[in-house]
Amino acid sequence: MGKNWDKVFIKNDTVDVRKVTFRNRYGITLTGDLYSPKDKLSDKLAAIAVCGPFGAVKEQVSGLYAQTMAEKGFITLAFDPSYTGESMGEPRNVASPDINTEDFCAAIDFLSNQSNIDFNKIGIIGICGFGGFGLNAAAIDTRIKATVTITMYDMTRVTANGYFDSLNEEDRNKLRENLNKQRTEDFKNGIFAKAPGLPEKLTGKEPQFLKDYYDYYKTKRGFHKRSIASNGNWNMTSSLSLLNMPILAYINEIRNAVLMIHGKKAHSRYFSEDTFKKLKGDNKKLLIIKDANHVDLYDNFEKIPFDKIENFFKNYLN
Repeated sequence: MGKNWDKVFIKNDTVDVRKVTFRNRYGITLTGDLYSPKDKLSDKLAAIAVCGPFGAVKEQVSGLYAQTMAEKGFITLAFDPSYTGESMGEPRNVASPDINTEDFCAAIDFLSNQSNIDFNKIGIIGICGFGGFGLNAAAIDTRIKATVTITMYDMTRVTANGYFDSLNEEDRNKLRENLNKQRTEDFKNGIFAKAPGLPEKLTGKEPQFLKDYYDYYKTKRGFHKRSIASNGNWNMTSSLSLLNMPILAYINEIRNAVLMIHGKKAHSRYFSEDTFKKLKGDNKKLLIIKDANHVDLYDNFEKIPFDKIENFFKNYLN
């Protein structure tokens, strides 16, 4: 892939890529890779900000999407969210429904101020948990003219309710008690305890979706040393904010275009299906990909509908 190429996907030499930094409104400096088609470097182009999956870095899925859309004529920005990857923020490996939504808006700030970008033609791609944060950003940031979500997760819903909404009030109360007990211990110890991550080895008894995650994050296919899902752990008590602050409250008021894409075989498909029912307008579409699971849409070019994504953005970023 080249001596200086630190991505898990193959470099396309028709695309220029350079590292950039920008600050969000919480004062955190974010780091991203800006991809531009080499044959259009002097043109004023439409742009797309890309982030996700939850626990991944820009050298993985978001970078793959960014490079591919740059091949198709867009300027794209794949960035690491606050507290992760090469972006700043302490303590490390923290998630926040507010700050991670703001990260998308900060990416729009940056793109809107580039001389070779038409600030009226900016969209976003949110993948997995950042599909939810991306939709949340689209609900507040009218500069986002078109939004694509890929295998979208609502991280606040799954944290508070468990998979398939299996947790009840008593379960949530026990979770709150355990997490707040951990806060006390963290303060006493001066360190932040880590949440469980993917296992280093599979036993074969794991649910299929965990095996799928392992197959991407823990193997040569998608492993990256800076990725939380590959080589680290989330901060355990950051789940408290996800538990207590649901996102997507105003997505029914998104007026700009939305395309939601999910695999038919994905364990997470219900997030997109339920969320799509809340959207209004003829410019909202749900696309279910036959024979695709959650992770297939991370990097499987035979299943990712890049042609439909391209047409969507060219239609609504015109």
